[in-house]
Amino acid sequence: MKTLAIIGAGKGFGLSLAKRFGKEGFQVALVARNAVKLQEMVDELNVVGIEASYFTADIYSKEQIEQAIAGIIEKYGHIDVLEFSPIPGNFPPTSVLELTAENARDQFEGYIVSAINVVNAVLPDMLTQKEGSLLFTTGLSSLYPVPMMGNIGIAMSGLRNYITNLHTELSSKGIFVGHRSLGLFIKEPGAGTFDDPDVIANMWYQAYTEKKVWEEEYPKGVTPETVVF
Repeated sequence: MKTLAIIGAGKGFGLSLAKRFGKEGFQVALVARNAVKLQEMVDELNVVGIEASYFTADIYSKEQIEQAIAGIIEKYGHIDVLEFSPIPGNFPPTSVLELTAENARDQFEGYIVSAINVVNAVLPDMLTQKEGSLLFTTGLSSLYPVPMMGNIGIAMSGLRNYITNLHTELSSKGIFVGHRSLGLFIKEPGAGTFDDPDVIANMWYQAYTEKKVWEEEYPKGVTPETVVF
């Protein structure tokens, strides 16, 4: 049985992603800080017949990330697919004119440093297996300048550079690196529209199975000027 690990799992998109992959026979490991919410998600997944468990970790803590990844591998043997979509931040989205070293550094550590720590923890096993998938879900500021997202954009664009380099280095080693930049506001599940987390999760599962397009904005063609509020 294959294993999906979701870093930054929440009750919206993360839960939808867990259900979509779980429907295909994946066992699911959820990683986030809030044990109560994680347990509620595990219970919901178990009700529909999906094997799931949770591992608590603060995305800012290298030690906690490493412990969570080690715990997942100890329980399930290995991680076949890792999806990274935390929403870190001790500061709100900040305009480029109001940037400080503190609010920029916070996002840098929350996105880039944490991604490096996660990948470093999971990649050796994937390289040994000569297979695996690293999926990264970001926002449009990873691709476009968005002045009102000054602190987040610096981090996300840097994260995108890291993702691109991972793709370049790992595509020949049997490891799929995928990046989807979301230009939307995720709604409640059930609407069946592009901003439905179930629809987004299905998009990711298709991208994972096909492995044809490593990077793309979603919905395709969206820009900061065309985002629907």
